[in-house]
Amino acid sequence: MVLYELFAHPVERGYRAGLGSKAALFLLLAAALTYLPPLLLAFRTHGFWLKRSSYEEQPTVRFQHQVLFVALLGPAPGGFLAWSTFPTFNRLQGASLRVPLVSTREEDKNQDGKMDLLHFKMELPLQASEQVLGVQLILTFSYQLHVPVINGTSPFARDFDLTNIAAAYQERNVTTILSDPNPIWLVGRAADAPFVINAIIRYPVEVISYQPGFWEMIKFAWIQYISILLVFLWVFERIKIFVFQNQVVTTVPVAPTSPVASYKEHLSE
Repeated sequence: MVLYELFAHPVERGYRAGLGSKAALFLLLAAALTYLPPLLLAFRTHGFWLKRSSYEEQPTVRFQHQVLFVALLGPAPGGFLAWSTFPTFNRLQGASLRVPLVSTREEDKNQDGKMDLLHFKMELPLQASEQVLGVQLILTFSYQLHVPVINGTSPFARDFDLTNIAAAYQERNVTTILSDPNPIWLVGRAADAPFVINAIIRYPVEVISYQPGFWEMIKFAWIQYISILLVFLWVFERIKIFVFQNQVVTTVPVAPTSPVASYKEHLSE
């Protein structure tokens, strides 16, 4: 009958010495060198305590269909055309009011229930002598728990001033930025063609930064400490085995016994 090794376990050998011996002093020194240096190394990497943390989240963004638009005309200085979805603003424009054709469409590309982008198109009718030199455009979007940027019910002209709107927006704790590093401005329109703004506004994943709590800081520090400690445990375990097996420090070796032998010896007593 062929026998196979089905299970194995190490046999431990003990080493005895007094508490005031060199062997005990060596174990105390080895323990200090095992547990303290990993703590110092983790702390000196300047990332031991987690002061700031962040996570990514797809925000719930919806276009509020609120528009404030000003077109600067030339070549005569001071000319402009304006329009908005706010009736009070429109009444203040007088002869400079020009109603454009606006079309919008939001799209959920990944079908996760949250909108990913907005297709926005505005066509402003112009006379043959009018030329647009620049535009100012404000679109409002809703984030949950956000305060409206423009007070559409206000009867005061200052609440619709672009400078005041921008200043009030910068004072908020949470702001969003529309970034377009490569805008394209096409010239050479036909005399009866409108001025067209065509934009695709994407709603990216937001990186939210926050100050972590106590237990999150402890967990982060513990992970760093353990990752270094495991290396030191492995190294000093080999060092201790070498020192005691080769009697670098004087001890009294105890012959290894199997669990079965120890059990029988206990019964005989």
